Amino acid sequence: MIKKVEGIIIKETPYSETSKILNVLTSDGIVIGLMAKGARNIKSKLRSYTNLFTYGVFNIYYKENKLSTLVSVDIINDLKVIKSDIILISYLNYLTELTTQVLKQLKDKEIYNLYINAILKINELFDPLVITNILEIKYLDYLGVSLNLESCVKCGNMSNIVTIDGDAGGYICKNCYTNELIISPKTIKMLRMYYYVDIKSITKLNIKKEVINEINYFLDKYYERYTGLYLHSKEFLKNVINL
Repeated sequence: MIKKVEGIIIKETPYSETSKILNVLTSDGIVIGLMAKGARNIKSKLRSYTNLFTYGVFNIYYKENKLSTLVSVDIINDLKVIKSDIILISYLNYLTELTTQVLKQLKDKEIYNLYINAILKINELFDPLVITNILEIKYLDYLGVSLNLESCVKCGNMSNIVTIDGDAGGYICKNCYTNELIISPKTIKMLRMYYYVDIKSITKLNIKKEVINEINYFLDKYYERYTGLYLHSKEFLKNVINL
């Protein structure tokens, strides 16, 4: 019996002279292995559908806890825009590696949905750094190091917020402020928007560059210090952006 599975290929490994083993991140928030028989053969119907980051519905002979066999693929989106740009490909590599690490902490369908919606927005040419930061801040909940973006972490005051502090874990109000680095009011507001926005519903981004950079700097340092993740794809992305 053939089973339909929505997902995206996150790894491909040559097998024998003509086949491939594929790792597919599925809409269930899990990674399954697929045998793509003959997919490396130039005449194979699977050849063009079994490359890295193919996003579609995979029709498979499913075997639980074993390699399933790929029959065919119905493409949902070819992600052509991303795949034609080295910088966007670098963002996709990073978000994919980050997502697989997040899924190691917690298997959740919503993680897959967040990831797919983020890369689709990047493919639509929305600012990849903004979309990446939005996904990063949403993933903090699943990594167990979420920020308090509702009120002052020290006293609970919901007004007179003057900055956000990574060591404290969230907003700091005027009364509790000591010597924390001051973040601009616009950045404070946008961080909260990043957290609550529905990625799929984004139709326009109008954010000043200095705010984008300040948010990215904050999240970069926060991830380094509190998530325990060191991702090679993130370092590669930084190098590509700075070329």
